Amino acid sequence: MPTVTYVHPDGTKHEVEVPTGKRVMQAAIGAGIDGIVAECGGQAMCATCHVYVESPWADKFPSISEEEDEMLDDTVSPRTEASRLSCQLVVSDDVDGLIVRLPEEQV
Repeated sequence: MPTVTYVHPDGTKHEVEVPTGKRVMQAAIGAGIDGIVAECGGQAMCATCHVYVESPWADKFPSISEEEDEMLDDTVSPRTEASRLSCQLVVSDDVDGLIVRLPEEQV
């Protein structure tokens, strides 16, 4: 089963085993990870599941959709080239070991 490591702004790390096909946001909520709010429940409509995905992981996910791109413009924490909505990131064996950094704030 792939693992995802969630890194809080203070450097605290939480490693979670995630079944393939599950979204990074769902795994965080299920594991009780603070820092992912997910107000819209994963519909890419609120930007409260914003995370930073660095290389080489970023290249293993599909490109940002137009809808996700628009929502990322409305994040509370600064948008960077590494910004993604975790509700749009589906875990696969290709991303085993994925590291996502959580922003300072979501709302």
